[in-house]
Parts: sequence; structure tokens; C-alpha cells
Amino acid sequence: MGTENNRLEISTPLLVEPQNNGSIESDDFEEIPEWKEQITIRGLAVSALLGTLFCIITHKLNLTVGIIPSLNVAAGLLGFFFVKSWTGVLSKLGFSVTPFTKQENTVIQTCVVACYGLAFSGGFGSYLIAMDERTYKLIGTEYPGNRAEDVINPGLAWMIGFLFVVSFLGLFSLVPLRKVMVLDYKLTYPSGTATAMLINSFHTNTGAELAGKQVHCLGKYLGISFFWSCFKWFFSGVGDSCGFDNFPTLGLELYKNTFFFDFSPTYVGCGLICPHIVNCSVLLGAIISWGFLWPFITQHAGDWYPADLGSNDFKGLYGYKVFIAISLILGDGLYNLIKIISLTIKEICNKRTTQSNLPVLTETTDSEGSKLLAEERKKDEVFLKDRIPTWLAASGYVGLAAISTATMPVIFPPLKWYLVLGAYIVAPALAFCNSYGTGLTDWNLSSTYGKIGLFLFASLVGNNGGVIAGLAACGVMMSIVSTAADLMQDFKTGYLTLSSAKSMFVSQLVGTAMGCVIAPLTFWLFWSAFDIGLPDSPYKAPYAVIFREMAILGVQGFSELPKHCLAMCFGFFVAAFLVNFLRDIVPKKIAQFIPIPMAMAVPFYIGAYFAIDMFVGTVILFIWERINRKDAEDYAGAVASGLICGDGIWTIPSAVLSIFRINPPICMTFKPTSG
Repeated sequence: MGTENNRLEISTPLLVEPQNNGSIESDDFEEIPEWKEQITIRGLAVSALLGTLFCIITHKLNLTVGIIPSLNVAAGLLGFFFVKSWTGVLSKLGFSVTPFTKQENTVIQTCVVACYGLAFSGGFGSYLIAMDERTYKLIGTEYPGNRAEDVINPGLAWMIGFLFVVSFLGLFSLVPLRKVMVLDYKLTYPSGTATAMLINSFHTNTGAELAGKQVHCLGKYLGISFFWSCFKWFFSGVGDSCGFDNFPTLGLELYKNTFFFDFSPTYVGCGLICPHIVNCSVLLGAIISWGFLWPFITQHAGDWYPADLGSNDFKGLYGYKVFIAISLILGDGLYNLIKIISLTIKEICNKRTTQSNLPVLTETTDSEGSKLLAEERKKDEVFLKDRIPTWLAASGYVGLAAISTATMPVIFPPLKWYLVLGAYIVAPALAFCNSYGTGLTDWNLSSTYGKIGLFLFASLVGNNGGVIAGLAACGVMMSIVSTAADLMQDFKTGYLTLSSAKSMFVSQLVGTAMGCVIAPLTFWLFWSAFDIGLPDSPYKAPYAVIFREMAILGVQGFSELPKHCLAMCFGFFVAAFLVNFLRDIVPKKIAQFIPIPMAMAVPFYIGAYFAIDMFVGTVILFIWERINRKDAEDYAGAVASGLICGDGIWTIPSAVLSIFRINPPICMTFKPTSG
């Protein structure tokens, strides 16, 4: 999954690309299992277990800060560990076991990613929860365009039904183009290629030894993270002002402006995985907003906005926070959308007229040429062997679109059937653009396509249900373009690991079906145990307010913004556009130091505390790389995954304690000494 999966999902290549440009270590006599043998009961069991864990982690991040790092490394590594452990134990007990192949490892990784991907694209931290009563009341019952009729509270049955009717269409939309995208255009799909290299390395002697050490490292830091989160719980008391999560590490004055280190293993782990420029961009956004901009606007309370407003009133400072963040997100997203569509059109035209100049896997003509050519032919042969009939893909898409067109108006009455049908007619073209762009740049812009659908459908429906229609349409567009891009990434991974395209497709279907059930169930755990969406809750669900406000803007326009807010929004929108343009025109050695507006936008609304945590993670990684770069490359992902997974696992007992109303025994707070 790539960068703007606005989760805000940030992902980077998982391994440094070797000099052989991703060629596989395999001999000419390697036996490749049939596609049915690549999908095993043990693999599906491990996929369900890891899918559940990663759904919980994704929900936790989605409902707190909205930044989700790629968990592909952890999925591949833990899949390898569980099945290897399984086969090892059974062998010692005298049972005959089927060998664990890289194809089975690839199927597990694909299934897990498809499953936990729905925890993001299902909208549990954005468009779905934006429909609920808490978000409606938070924006204000008297707020223009925010109607009580536009409220649909979360329900397990309708959420599962919704996911089943929208999540599979993307898988069928681009299947006929898999040969074009992977073999003809030779799109790189950087994350898919890196994942394939990772899995290939596990199934060599030296790679298996390193994988064992990485698993041990992951397990150690998972344990540390879990027990630290458990320890923190005892001091967190009742409410939102107790414990290590509110520790004024930089002083009480900075604490008031949310500048403090909150000892979160999850955010430190995110800092270890995300690129340095992303972490620095987040910190810069926090400094600009909470260090300068919000204090400056607060000084004009009583002039720019009424001074007696509540902290969550959109006619006051809260309105500036939300709308300026939206402006940065839209400016960044729109720029990258225009850029990638332009690049796509340019490269397709070049492909038709001249030799393609896409970033392809370089063909060698030296002494190793014949060996590499034989490997490539073998990969081509395996990839094309198990064909997925075009008629199956077409009939699957048409049939599912018909079911969804009939069902969506039942779940969301303002979204009429002809609007859903129109979305499904244009969706394959958008899915192609997004998948092509992801193959070129590793940027998955599904969230941007979703926001465009949100504005368009909200404005088309208007005052009578436009908010719900816009949010639901956002879900339809995001689901299709996101799953289509993920499927192409997986086809690339399967191509490089000699896995059958048919097994990749079936594992995506199975993983998606798992996600349609597991993602809502794990979300319901959070919904039942915690106060989701309240400003004082640890689970603020920041994108819920942002997405509902976008829908209201699509219906109402900009008439109710606070003084100077529209001018500031325009300024930040243009700034995001220009900063991205600058990143593209300057030399790469300079561009790597220019901040990313999308990452800067997140702390504008949420606060600076998680930016401090992520920056601590990036400083640790920076020092580690200077001391021992090889160790950092080998183990940083495992350490980060352990920190994130341990904290995520603690969420389960924490939620159970909350459901049974068992509160932490101690409230640790800080206050200034009396003068």
C-alpha cells in the first residue's frame, strides 16, 4: 500500500534494492506448486490471525492520528514465522508436513494486506464515522448544513453488508489489464517489488537465518511495548488528563500547546518506519500551527471570532484548525492527482509512439544476460500460465455493480441508484489511473479520488441528504480505486516470487471477505469500549469531523467560515500546491529536504504530541544508521513493527477492562507549584 492512502499511509521501499534489480535466487529446476497448492488451510488460519491483529492496529492509528505506516514487512515476517513454527512443531511430533514455500508466504502476505486494508478503506476513521450522531453534535446542531436527518450511527450488520457490496468491485475492475500493467509496461510498483525481495530472501539459507533474527527482534520489542503499555495503564486514571500520555516532558507552558512526549510505542514505531522527511514534515507542521499560528489567532479572539465560544465551536479557533488542515490535504492531493494523471497520459502516448521510457527493470546484455533472461522468461511463463478469464472479470464486475446499485440506496437512502450506477461506470477508468500512478510512483491516491467523489455527489444531491450521499459516495470511490491498486501491487509481488496470478487473485478475494467481517468486528470492540470521536477522548477520530465538514462544504459552500479563515485556507491550499511543485523541479538532493504538505497537515488539527514521538523515532533511526547502517537496514523495520504490534495487542485487554468498567487505580497528574 502506498503513500497517500490517506490513512495518511506512509510507506517506503522495505529493502534496499540489490544490484541484480530484483532477480530471484532460484535454480532452473525449482519446483513451482500448482495454484491450488499455494493456498493452504494453515496459510488462511495464519492470515485470519494476523489480519485481526493488523485491523486492531489500523483502527487504533486511524482513530487517534490518522497516520498508518505500511505493515507489509510485519505481515511477511510474521507469516513466515508462524508457518515455520507450525511446520517445525509438527515435524518434531512425527507428522509429515508440506514444505513452506515462498508462494505460500506470498499468498499469506497478500491475504493479510487485503484484510487489514479494509480497516482503512472501510472508512471506520473517516467517512463512515463522520455520519454518526457524535460527529453531528460536535460540529453543532445549529451549524448551517449540519442536519439531524443526516445521521446514521454505526451498526455491525449494516457496516458488514456495506463492505460486502462495495469492496469486491475493485478486484474485478482491472484484472484483464494485469498483463499490460506488469509485463508490457513493466511498471515497478516499488512496494510490491520490495515485498517480493523480502519474501524471496526468507527462502534462501542466509535469508532464513536473518529472518529468524528479525523475528526474535520483533518479538522482543513486542513484549517490551506490550508490558510498557500495561504499566502505563495503571497510572492513566479516569478522564483524559492523567498518566504518561499527558506527561509535560517539555514543561507545562509547552504542554498547554500540546508539545510533549507521551511515551507511545506506536508513534515511536511509526517514526522508525516512516521516511525522515515525513517525520520532519509532521514536526514542522506542528511547530507552524501550535507554535505560531494558533497562538497568533487566539490573540485576535473577540475580533476575528467571539471570545466566549467553546473549544470545539466551528465559528471559533476550532474552525481555523479544521479548515486549514483540509486546505493543505486538498492542495497536496489535487497536485499529485494532476501530476500522476499527466504522467500516465504522457507515458501511454510515448508507449504507443516510441520505446517506453518508464522506470523498467533493466535488461542485461553481459555474461549474466542469458541467466537473467531465462529467469525473466520463467516469471513470464508462471504469471501467464493460470489465466483469469476476461469474461469472468467482466461479468463479476457487472454483477457486483448491479447488486451494489440496488443495495446502496437501501443502506444510504439519499444516494439514489442512478448516482451509484454513474459512479460504477466511471470507476474503472479512475482505478486504472490510480493503479498506473501507483506503479510509477508508489503513491496510492485513493483518498483523493474519494474526496473528489464526496464533493461532487454532495453538491449534486444538495441540502436534502447531500451530506450522507457525499460520504457514502466517497466510500464507493475509495474502495474501488484502492483495492484495484492493491491488487496490481500483489500481482507484481506474485510475478517476482513465481506465484500464480490465480492464487494472488483468490487470496485477495479471501482476504477481502475476511476483512469485510474482521474489520467491522474489531472496530466494534473500540466503539463499545471507548468514547470514539469525542475531543477529550484518546480516540478523537480526527478525520470524522474533517470528512463531515467537507460534505457540508460541498452542500453549503464557504459562507459560515470565521473571519479571514477563507483567505488563510486559500493561502495554505496554494502553498501546498507550490511546495509540491518545488519538490518536483529542484534537484533530488535538494528536494529530499523540502517538507511534504500532506504530512504537515495532520498535526494542524490533532496536536503536536505525536509529532514529538515520531521525531524521537526518526532521531533514533538516524543515529542508528550513522553507527551501523547494515544493522539499521536489517532490524529497524522489525523493531518498529514490534513496538506497534505490542501496543496494538494491549488494546484488546484494555478494551475488555473498559467494557467491564474496570478503571486504572492511579491518576498521575502534573500542576505548577503554588507561588
